[in-house]
Order: sequence, then C-alpha cells, then structure tokens
Amino acid sequence: MTAPRVPGAQLRHGRASLALSFFVQGAVFALLVTRIPAIQDRYGISDGLLPAFLAAVPVLAGVGSVVTERLVQRVRPSHVLRAVQPVVCLALAAVGSVGSMAQVAVALAVFGLSVGALDASMNMLGVSLQRAYGRSIMLGFHAAYSLGGIVGASLAWAGAHWELSLALLYGPVVAVLVPLALIVGRWFVDRDRDRVRDRERDRWAQEGSVEAPAGAVVPFGMRLLLPLCLVMAFAYIGDSTVSNWSAKYLQDVLGSSEQLATLPYNVYMVTTLLGRTVGDLGVWRFGAVAVVRTGVVVAAGGFAVVAAAPGPWAGMAGFTLLGLGLCVIVPQTFAAAGRHAFEEHGPEAADRAVARLNIFNYVGFLIGSPLVGALGDAWSYRGAMLVPMALVLVTLVYARSFGAPEARYGDGHERPRTADVG
Repeated sequence: MTAPRVPGAQLRHGRASLALSFFVQGAVFALLVTRIPAIQDRYGISDGLLPAFLAAVPVLAGVGSVVTERLVQRVRPSHVLRAVQPVVCLALAAVGSVGSMAQVAVALAVFGLSVGALDASMNMLGVSLQRAYGRSIMLGFHAAYSLGGIVGASLAWAGAHWELSLALLYGPVVAVLVPLALIVGRWFVDRDRDRVRDRERDRWAQEGSVEAPAGAVVPFGMRLLLPLCLVMAFAYIGDSTVSNWSAKYLQDVLGSSEQLATLPYNVYMVTTLLGRTVGDLGVWRFGAVAVVRTGVVVAAGGFAVVAAAPGPWAGMAGFTLLGLGLCVIVPQTFAAAGRHAFEEHGPEAADRAVARLNIFNYVGFLIGSPLVGALGDAWSYRGAMLVPMALVLVTLVYARSFGAPEARYGDGHERPRTADVG
C-alpha cells in the first residue's frame, strides 16, 4: 500500500476550472437542443428543412474535432479550449437574436465547428489531468457536464413557461457564461506539457523505445483505437435514442399522458449525473473494466425493460437504468484511448487519440435517432429498442480495451510513473 498522493494546488485549480468548463458546455448545449421547436418557429424553418439544420451541427462538430487534432500539434489544448468556449456561448446568443434563416444557419455552423473543437480539447485536458492525478477523475468532469445540462434544460423550461423570447432567454445566460469561461480558462493545467513530453521521450530512449523525430506526427495503434471508436458510437446511439424517442415512446407506445412523457429524459439526466458522481469511486475500487462491464449490463437491462414495459411507470424504470448504465461508458472510453496512446507514444498521441475518438460521438448521435425511427416505422418501436441494446452489448467484447482487469487507479494501484501535469 503506497501513501496517498496529494495533488498540488495547481492540479486542484486545474481540475476545478475544467469541471466548470464542462458545466458551462453542458448548460449551453442543453439550452440549444431543448429549444429547437422555438428556433424553428422563430425563423420559419420547415419540417422538411429542419433535419438538415440539425444534422449540420454534429457534422461540422466532427470537422472541428479533426481540425483540433491538427491544431494541438502546435497549440496547447488549454489555449484551444480557452479560445473556443466563449465562441460557443456567443454562437448560442446569435442563434436567439439574428434576423433571418440564413443568419441562423451561419450561427449554427459556427456553433457546430466550435463545439467540435471544444469537446475535443476539453476531453484532452481531462485525460491529461487524470493521468497527472494518477487516479480516475474523468467521470467527475462528465458529471459536471450532466449537471450543466440539467441547469440548462431547467432554464429552457423556465423560458418556455414564461414565454420569453430566445434573445431574452439566451442573452443574460451568455452574459454570465462568457466571463465565467474566460476566468476559469486562466487555471487550465497543461503549461508544463513540453517538459513532460521531453521527460517521457528521455525515458523511452533509456528503455530502448523508438523515438519520433522532433516535429514528426506521432503514430498510435489504430487497432486498439478502432474498438473504442465503435464503443463511443454505440454509446451515443443509446444516448440519442433516449433523448429523441423517450417522450414519444412513453406516450405513443406505453399510453402515458403528455405531462408524464416529459419525465423520462429528466430522470435519465439525473441518474446520469448520479452515476457519474460516484463512478470514479467505482473505478478506484474495482477498476475501469469492471465498471464499464457493469454499466453495459445495466444499460442493456434498461433497454430490455423499456422494450417489454407493460405501462409507463415500468418504462420510466427502464430509462432510469439506462441513465445509470450508459453514464460511465463515454468518460471511460476517452480515458482508455488517452491512456493507451500516451503509454505507447506520449502526450501528443494521447491528444490525437481523443480528437479522433470524439468524432464518433457525433457519428453515434447522427445514426441513433434516424435508426430507431426507421425501425419503429418499419417494424415496431418496442423492437427498435432492442437494436441499441444489442449495440451497447458489443462493448462487452471490447471490455479489455479499457485496461487490464487488475489495473486500478488509486492508492496501492497506481502506476510507478505519473506526470505532474499533462
């Protein structure tokens, strides 16, 4: 048993500031997606054109993630995050205040591109901070995102309840979030990145590893990354199924009232927050592989309960299980990709792995909703719920990609080398 590691003040400040950044992003994204009907009404976007607008955001976000993969070879991820997060907030304000459909299309395009860069750089910093801590903290960052989503959705509900215009809803929120993003960005931690890179390269040279030439693009094992990319896409197919179809499923299939049909996604968000809040303790105690396997089984059970539910309250129970199960998969997938790439090739490869993995976030989001809708129309919505269940279960095949079963973070299970900062 080793003595507990006590993170320094710089690491603690970096962790708190990054958690606030995740919170801000969760709130902003929720404020956008929960007010899509109001955006459609304000700008006269037809039902036929709306899917194109909605699909453009994740597609451009994927482009933003690809650009970020290249950008962080020359610019620290903290600088990227510090620059793009205010842009995301301002793009949200523009969505609520511009005057024409063409202008809102431009605002959504800016939002999508900057969100891709933000998601990639934010998770890069989370992975490097977890490495610096030497124990699992990644789930905590995503818990902050979930909390931000709950706050953003609640603000959106209040705006709809009080019949506030989009400009009046988004304006004051952005006026608070932009200064907050600029302030917390001062404490992001990756300032010693070059020193860590040089130290790791010296170690690889001493151990006989092949060192890449200065300035070269560092490769990493796509054979390992590809399973994690599939896991990420399948997890987001499950997530988008809940966000896009839970209300319709409860009302049309299980016969709930319109009011009750609004609750499953709220319950899902709350249980996601709870699961992520305690998830790091589970990784510390049982290891990442065990936590991911448990999450997969719980999520699959949730889909099974939803598909077989005799009534709305049983369906609610299924969506509750889905929140508890799916919540651990995405943070652990980012952590696993970053950890394996770092151990093989260092921090630059870890950042590239996270950026590439982040693209499959949007792939899953794009596929999930149309897939369930097409299957529901052609077959049945009960049967359609079994498809994301089967896809999520595929994660069990790749569970060892999350690390050796005995490898745990925390006291007594730490690797002998951990970076001071990532």
